[in-house]
Amino acid sequence: MIDHLICDCDGVLVDSEIIADRVMFDTLTALFPALDFKPVVKTAFGQQTSRFLAGVEASLNIKLPADFLETVERNTEVELARSLSPINGVREALHRITLPAAVVSNSHLARVTASVRRAGLSDVFAERIFSAEQVARPKPYPDVYLFAAQQLGVAPDRCVVVEDSIAGLNAASAAGMKTIAFVGASHIPSGYADVLRKIGITRIIERMDELPPLVEAGVRGEFGSAQS
Repeated sequence: MIDHLICDCDGVLVDSEIIADRVMFDTLTALFPALDFKPVVKTAFGQQTSRFLAGVEASLNIKLPADFLETVERNTEVELARSLSPINGVREALHRITLPAAVVSNSHLARVTASVRRAGLSDVFAERIFSAEQVARPKPYPDVYLFAAQQLGVAPDRCVVVEDSIAGLNAASAAGMKTIAFVGASHIPSGYADVLRKIGITRIIERMDELPPLVEAGVRGEFGSAQS
């Protein structure tokens, strides 16, 4: 049985990943115009920015300025404020779901809160917003999901999580929560749903209007023992 809904933010509630990727590419290219950052930026999907940048330095043998993370974050905030939009149909879908709902993200708490507000979802989530900066380890570790469950006073196995990234799905699964993969955001590559199926992800949706009936099935106990 399921009695709590938890959503990732970027790529599930708001179509932000494509904006963040564009900012990352532009900011890196401005520093190193001779390098092609398109392939490496594609690997940012689901990673915490600081860890992604450490990987960029190691893989390309470059040294980023000490304030580069702050520059990227600042540039991203400007672009999000200017062009962020909610995932198509997410507000209508969440208002059809009767379960209490929370947000769990790897992004900074202030950014997640702002994104929820910009998406017009503050009434759905209220103060139930959690960030990896509140725990020792980000996704793909389960820490932030376990922290959220503790704060919400709900058993992890009674939660269903909507995630877009493999890292996020693994984190929720490791926390003992059921998962649903959403593959309808702008940044999702072609064939991604097939990749998820090959690793055992079975509950996959491409549109948000598919979410309410799927969650209701979980409430009725129809997920069985399948984690995802």
